[in-house]
Amino acid sequence: MQTRTKKLILIVEDEKAIASALAQKFSLVREFDFINAFDGEAGLKKAVEKEPDLILLDIILPKMDGIEMLKRLRQDEKGKNIKVIILSNLSNPDKEREAKELGVTDYIIKADWRIDDIVALIERKLAQ
Repeated sequence: MQTRTKKLILIVEDEKAIASALAQKFSLVREFDFINAFDGEAGLKKAVEKEPDLILLDIILPKMDGIEMLKRLRQDEKGKNIKVIILSNLSNPDKEREAKELGVTDYIIKADWRIDDIVALIERKLAQ
């Protein structure tokens, strides 16, 4: 794990408006830095290269979906223990079960959460 003063969050989200809103909110939180990826392939590459403290991961993504990205991440030595929160519009018990089997920290449905709540959840998870 790289040494840094701020917690690094990787946002893997193809909906630019959501990614932008999250990035804007995170830029106001002094203890967070963030990077974006807009598809699963780029997300996996950045996760392995940058070793973020936490990944916010959508499921429905171009090139590689979030579940496949998570599987590959967990197979990489650098990605085995990264905290991952699934942030998706997909309310699917099978996907949720599969994500939990792959060790996600949380699985949240976008429509059920406000951005402030997501930031508070991330702060709690990173403090653990």
